[in-house]
Amino acid sequence: MKDQQTDSCLIIFTRNPELGKGKRRLAASVGDQAAFEIYKFLLAHTREVTRDLSVNKKVWYSEKVHRGDQWDETIYDKYAQKGTDLGERMKNAFEQALEQHEKVVIIGSDLFDLQSSDLQKAFQALDTHPAVIGPAQDGGYYLLGFKKELVEGVFQNKEWGTDQVLQATINDLNKVGYHMLETRNDVDYYEDIKDEPAFEPYLKHMVC
Repeated sequence: MKDQQTDSCLIIFTRNPELGKGKRRLAASVGDQAAFEIYKFLLAHTREVTRDLSVNKKVWYSEKVHRGDQWDETIYDKYAQKGTDLGERMKNAFEQALEQHEKVVIIGSDLFDLQSSDLQKAFQALDTHPAVIGPAQDGGYYLLGFKKELVEGVFQNKEWGTDQVLQATINDLNKVGYHMLETRNDVDYYEDIKDEPAFEPYLKHMVC
């Protein structure tokens, strides 16, 4: 149910699933159809690890809100992202959530490594720290969270999608202190999933 724990909020950033859009680096290796099916699988995994968390949950779509899709509207509030780049989009979502909630955490929707326990640890960390971050193996981050207010500049002057984002963000977080979670691997390339049995059904067409 919505608003189970009103002082905490989870923001989930997601792309509107559409064949031929999104996961372009993965699609370059596995093809558009396989990349599309893999992304839908990752979306289902994200729903599985978030649906029972006792926090308010907000899904932010990349283009437009989808009603009646797999994101149950009795569990997830729905919004459309706004902003000229990823940083501005995240900043807008955070600012809205922080008006209503003390602790706010954001994740993407392409993390097969993500578990409910990671999210629980993130919210627990915000009991004693003003910020929390989950580093990704590619030099970015898979999770970011704040208590009460954003750290100034955290969403500005970042080269989004590069291996410089994590360190640049940590430089900002050093102003206030933060808790770092375990490193996780998001799915961007064929190499990220080729040895993972859960993805075998989507990779049968690949020639070894």
